[in-house]
Amino acid sequence: MGYATTNPYTGEQIKTFPNATDSEVAESITNAHNAFLSWRQTGFAERGAILQKAADILRQNADEFARFLTLEMGKLLSEARAEVELSAQIFEYYVHNAERLLAPEALPTADKHATSHIVHEPLGVLLAIEPWNFPYYQIARIIAPQLSAGNTILLKHASNVPQSAARFERLMADAGLPAGCFKNLYATRQQIETILHDPRVHGVALTGSEAAGAIVAQQAAAALKKSTLELGGADAFLVLADADLEKTAKWAVFGRHWNAGQVCVSSKRMIIVDKIYDAFLERYTQGVAALRTGDPMSEETTLAPLSSQAAADEVKEKIQLAVQHGATAVEVGPKVPERGAFVQPTILTNVTPDNPAYHMEFFGPVSMLFRAKDEDDAVRIANDSPFGLGGSVFTGNPAHGAEVASRLSTGMVYVNHPTRVKADLPFGGIRRSGYGRELTWLGIKEFVNHKLISVVDIDTGF
Repeated sequence: MGYATTNPYTGEQIKTFPNATDSEVAESITNAHNAFLSWRQTGFAERGAILQKAADILRQNADEFARFLTLEMGKLLSEARAEVELSAQIFEYYVHNAERLLAPEALPTADKHATSHIVHEPLGVLLAIEPWNFPYYQIARIIAPQLSAGNTILLKHASNVPQSAARFERLMADAGLPAGCFKNLYATRQQIETILHDPRVHGVALTGSEAAGAIVAQQAAAALKKSTLELGGADAFLVLADADLEKTAKWAVFGRHWNAGQVCVSSKRMIIVDKIYDAFLERYTQGVAALRTGDPMSEETTLAPLSSQAAADEVKEKIQLAVQHGATAVEVGPKVPERGAFVQPTILTNVTPDNPAYHMEFFGPVSMLFRAKDEDDAVRIANDSPFGLGGSVFTGNPAHGAEVASRLSTGMVYVNHPTRVKADLPFGGIRRSGYGRELTWLGIKEFVNHKLISVVDIDTGF
């Protein structure tokens, strides 16, 4: 697998880490299972106190945590601090809400001789497979609900953020989480299958690529284990004729370029009604041109490098493929540095449905703009995608924007804001964007046993 810290800005390999041995994996499963037997019996108050302590530590040491993100995957330092804060907020959401969300639910039944209710009990050991683009947030949004529910977690993080993964494991230990409840493993792909086939492991949550999701889903199905998948996205950013163009263009620049465009819910496909297309394109181009690449540790930098040179090369290859099939590519802004995993901000137009790029996800600072004849055509283009994660509608009439949002076939839609992530809102999509939800009550109930308890007071019969 090759776990290593390589600075995307300098290309320097900082530190390497050996893969986990098979014996380490086996021991970790045993420890996680033994920890579960005790952890499931702890009260919500005790679990919540540990999560609150973790949130406090994150905030008290925000710069330290943030610098690991910038070092390992190139995130702007300001964005890294924001991710640390978001992770703390997710912990606190479950501190305040887990007990209420998992409270027993009485069932109204026709049988006057019976009382019935549902209890939500933890399953046991879970495997979390997480990506590099939000190294802390991705961990927090799975372990906060699942630890709150009484489960324990094994983490297989992305191979290019090993120090971020290890730091989060130490965070939870420092917060007082019992040993075995959360373990970071530098696991190999073969070991993932071994973990999933262990009878003490009861499910897997994966955030990553379509290819990885398909493999892990097959492995989980073969082992009869539940899985949730959060995969790619090509979010539509609809601009209606009555939108405030100045505000909308600014949100479009942010929505496409935060985290260097390496976000599954980035605004990747901008669909603008014909009446205002040219005016929007002018403003949007000016906004993109104002971005400044450079050292992600510098507060002056507004566009970071990509996570690795391989990631940058992949984006450039997709641009070339789009152009080869008839698209127009316009590079925008000052020339990006030659050193570092940078990609020149690029606007793609004339991307037709027969162009393979039309249905691709560009994980970098590349925008696809589409001219729609009218509002109905904009909705048609938005829904013409194999993905179904998020999307947004910009309009001067929010009530009408909500009506248009209801016509978009995605898991999330925002009106007058790009798709975003919040501690108290659910996250997830449909079709090739995956299945299942994370965060809120939907996330905490993904890996629990919804057990019926029915007390019947009758002598005979059914």
